[in-house]
Amino acid sequence: MTETNDQVQSNDIPAASDVPAAAEGQQERRGGRGEGRGGDSRRGGGRGRDNRRGGQERDSEWQERVVQIRRVSKTVKGGKKMSFRAIVVVGNEKGQVGVGVGKAGDVIGAVRKGVADGKKHLVKVPLTRHSSIPTLSNGRDGAASVLIRPAAPGTGVIAGGSIRTVLELAGIKNVLAKRLGSKTPLNNARAAMEALSALRTHKETAKERGISLEQIYS
Repeated sequence: MTETNDQVQSNDIPAASDVPAAAEGQQERRGGRGEGRGGDSRRGGGRGRDNRRGGQERDSEWQERVVQIRRVSKTVKGGKKMSFRAIVVVGNEKGQVGVGVGKAGDVIGAVRKGVADGKKHLVKVPLTRHSSIPTLSNGRDGAASVLIRPAAPGTGVIAGGSIRTVLELAGIKNVLAKRLGSKTPLNNARAAMEALSALRTHKETAKERGISLEQIYS
């Protein structure tokens, strides 16, 4: 597959509220409508509404941000097949974040697939009481290399591009990050995910080394 240089304008990128729900939510809604058509329409309809409310509550805590949308082409028998590729970051700002990629014939479908893919590859990030990370960490993906280090309260998120999006949706509010390699948004986002997945708390490190927590700080 070869990617063209055409990128969709930022005005054409759909907002998170415009993106249809993931497949799980759609299945729940279908199940709710099916129950509503049963023998007792009132009882079935009530269960369907409860399922829809539960799905909306679960999805409300997740935020999706589209990092990039590109038009790509695949050479097939008879010519080229055009489609869209969307890079989406999904997070709940409470220590869970994921990066997903979706491809489809339309933008909405690509974003929807990217959201579903991001929720399949979530990473748990240990946060400190000052909404920072416990230690310095490095991540690498392809030619992209990312350095992430903790910062004092009030520093904010010092990062750019897709790395900033990953850190913000992870719930990190005080951090310093530097891109050291490639400028590709997808590789940088995945390198940031590698760096966050390698983080360990001081308690976990002490347990792995078989020493006390006091010896870590000494």
